[in-house]
Amino acid sequence: MAETVLSFALDQLSTFLREEGRLLGGLRQEVQFIMDELEQMRAFLREAEAKEEDAQPTLQQWIKQVRDAAYDTEDILDDFVARFARHRATGFYGSVRRIFSSIKNLRARHRVASEIQSIKSRIKSISEAHQRYQSEYGISAQASNSLSAVNNSTWRYSRDDALLVEEAKLVGIDQPKKRLISELLEGDDHQLKVVSVVGMGGLGKTTLVKRVHEDPEVRRHFPVRAWVTVSQTCDFQYLLKDLIRQLHEEGKKPVPQSIESLNITELKEFVKDFLQQAGRYAIVFDDVWDMEFWNTIKFALPESSRGNRVMLTTRKADVASASCTESLGYIHRMEPLSSEDSWTLFCNKIFKGNSCPGHLMDVAKGILGKCEGLPLAILAITGLLALKGVNRTEEWEMVRRSLGGELEGTGKLDRVKKILSLSYNDLPWHLKTCLLYTSIYPEDYAIECYDLINLWIAERFVEWREGMSIEDVAWGCLSELVNRRLIQVTDVFYEGLPNTCRIHDLLREVILLKSREQNMVTVITEQLTRWPSEKVRRLVVHGSSSNNTQHHQQRPNYCFDHLRSFVTVGSTNLLLHKMLLSEVSRSSKLLKVLDLTGQEAQKKIPNEIFKMFRLKHLDLYGTGVERVPKAIGKLQHLEYLNLGETGVRELPTEILKLQKLRVLRVYQQVDSSDADYGYHGFKAPSNMVRLLALEILDCIDASSGSTIVKEIGKLTQLRELYITKLRREDGKELCSSLANLTSLRELSVTSIGKGDDHEIIDLNHHHPSLSSSSSSFLQSLRMLILRGRLEKMPKWIVHLHGLVRIDLDWSGLRSEEDPFESLQHLPNLVSINFCGSYQGEGLCFKAGGFLKLEWMYLKRLEGLRWMRVEEGALPRFHELILEQLPLLDELPLGIQHLSHLQGLYLYEMSSKMIEKVENQKEESEDYRKIAHIPEIVIGCYTDDGEWRQHSLWAEKK
Repeated sequence: MAETVLSFALDQLSTFLREEGRLLGGLRQEVQFIMDELEQMRAFLREAEAKEEDAQPTLQQWIKQVRDAAYDTEDILDDFVARFARHRATGFYGSVRRIFSSIKNLRARHRVASEIQSIKSRIKSISEAHQRYQSEYGISAQASNSLSAVNNSTWRYSRDDALLVEEAKLVGIDQPKKRLISELLEGDDHQLKVVSVVGMGGLGKTTLVKRVHEDPEVRRHFPVRAWVTVSQTCDFQYLLKDLIRQLHEEGKKPVPQSIESLNITELKEFVKDFLQQAGRYAIVFDDVWDMEFWNTIKFALPESSRGNRVMLTTRKADVASASCTESLGYIHRMEPLSSEDSWTLFCNKIFKGNSCPGHLMDVAKGILGKCEGLPLAILAITGLLALKGVNRTEEWEMVRRSLGGELEGTGKLDRVKKILSLSYNDLPWHLKTCLLYTSIYPEDYAIECYDLINLWIAERFVEWREGMSIEDVAWGCLSELVNRRLIQVTDVFYEGLPNTCRIHDLLREVILLKSREQNMVTVITEQLTRWPSEKVRRLVVHGSSSNNTQHHQQRPNYCFDHLRSFVTVGSTNLLLHKMLLSEVSRSSKLLKVLDLTGQEAQKKIPNEIFKMFRLKHLDLYGTGVERVPKAIGKLQHLEYLNLGETGVRELPTEILKLQKLRVLRVYQQVDSSDADYGYHGFKAPSNMVRLLALEILDCIDASSGSTIVKEIGKLTQLRELYITKLRREDGKELCSSLANLTSLRELSVTSIGKGDDHEIIDLNHHHPSLSSSSSSFLQSLRMLILRGRLEKMPKWIVHLHGLVRIDLDWSGLRSEEDPFESLQHLPNLVSINFCGSYQGEGLCFKAGGFLKLEWMYLKRLEGLRWMRVEEGALPRFHELILEQLPLLDELPLGIQHLSHLQGLYLYEMSSKMIEKVENQKEESEDYRKIAHIPEIVIGCYTDDGEWRQHSLWAEKK
């Protein structure tokens, strides 16, 4: 683990000498000596750490000394910059400040010099031991490079959709899948039936159940479905709320705000009442750890007489037995893959289904034998071997030797951990640090990928590459970890971009172990029982299911001198956070990351924050903050500021001092129950053009006039731009500004107003850069959102050849301005979302149009009477949502041509249409036109205001 720390520290020291070396004066040579010595130790460490578990305590202690020395060197130099590089003003006053600062910090400079000399002495002592261990353990620097080296050509930046979903395409699960589906669909329909899947971690329980849950026949049979991940340390109250959210979101309906104030008993009653009225349901509880959970949740699950089903995955046989006994359920015990299925999976992953080359046969079977049929282990080791050339037999042999005889007689779980550790060890150092950083998240946590990559950036785990933005580099790191099967993507955004991800339980155990060894992250919970004894570098506070907060009254006798990051994950205890912030601001001069996401009780930005001069990343999303003080200008190293879903509506002029600011998010949803109405933005001070480093601006209030719109065009690094309250007369100026934004990927424009009161968005202005299909702006744009009235579709939209998603809300386009005419030939368009955007009577999807479109949501098109799909149109289309189309009485003509359609959702549609759909006879022609669609859901509000939905196929059965 010290090798990872050492590589990271050396990279930071190298950057320091390049950018801040002039401040060191005579100390520069001393720092260079330390770097040279550490560099010589790094190669030795790569192989020494592979033997660390079996090494004598003396070698283990030496590795720890190297790690600590690398950490301390970085800390000293970071503190040096914090003390001496803060004031760089020019002119007379700048000179006075520098002189005053030099006098004031003279003792501090001597202290830094003394500390560097002390580190140098430590390094000399460590180096002497280095020579001794090299001969004692027979390790040469040259030999140690081979296993860990990764060919730079294998590093790639990929967002291939197939790689994100291929984990589900495992072998050996077809028969168990059929059996489980049979158990769900057959049997007694007059009581709740539970189907449990039990087995050790890594066998593929979740993968199997996921495929059953998503099977078209199961989807038809059960109109109400949900998937709840439980995990070992679940918060039951949060779990019930999550279940309620899923049940409502499946119907595309707002989640009742009242659930936030309900206790556990009331939440269970809420779930039970909802399910009793909703129809036949199938709910999955994934990763259940104890019987107490089942004994509690079962009272929220009504039996009725509709054949309701629950599926559980668990590692514990007693949980499976307890859940199935009283319901006369079925237990499926997962077993490792057979030798044949293991070999098939192995060859599919490594050789793309082809035969294994003869010269690799023996070594491949030797490696596969160590996996003992565990799919997780096979996927992990194939992710590693895929990076080795098939002609490099010696590299494969080295992998096999690394899984050698010391594993004989150990348990399967330990073997998988060894395999996962090997995959980890093969990563380049920057990916190791990125992966270890995921230890900040709790078990089974749905990690927001965007948040994760920005934390990586703030922590300096990723650096710029030639021709790429820092964010693209970070996405590339995530993609590489996904491709190596070390991170699992659970949801994707447009263009296949990962939206959420998770870490497998077994891999997380390995990550936690290595993170503790390296002292990378220190995790505490709201139920704080003790303070860590080691130097804390990254402090993470996790939420707790307990409401007991009395223990927070005691002030800790602890100093965070070395703290770099303070992050809260699901923790809402304001008293604890205030206490910690006070300690951090008093002790730490090195803090770079502060994340207080979700602290609703936090009504203002704590004053302590403005003392953190080195802060780079400040995330206050979802807090109760309503104002940004002028003191924000003190944070001149800030690169990321997130005030999303806060009450902030205006930023002070001092924000312009943040010359390094790369991401600025300040917004709040206009109507918390309906996202169609968009977001409030912030009123910016004049001269926003001074923030030249901005890449993301979300979302700026343009109601003050054309000046701010003109300045936007000078922020040429923008990749995402969200504008609200645009005036009609500023449309021409906006078009001119957009032409300069050659890197823009996402654009959202909202006019003044709400719903039908929106002012017209006028973007139909001639500009040379918006008239040519080769325009950089037109080629770079991937997502376009226009929210407000349009007299005409902007002519330049037809040139958006890279566009993947378009949203039009409240456009009110007349029939002669059919938006589909402009969009049908866009070669990469995948998603369309229209709300109140068209006043015409009909829509025709013509043959040869929308060749890549997969998803469409049409809502509040009040004049629409008919839809027609020609044969050859929409060849990849798989989901259609129709909502509040009161004059549409028939399903789209030609719907039978949509052969890949997986889901048709009809919400609040005319009673005439619903009657026709529900009353079709199975032998009728109309019935045959829709019989190929796995899921048809009909939903509406009842007279008493309750939402109800049901599946057409469930009724037919």
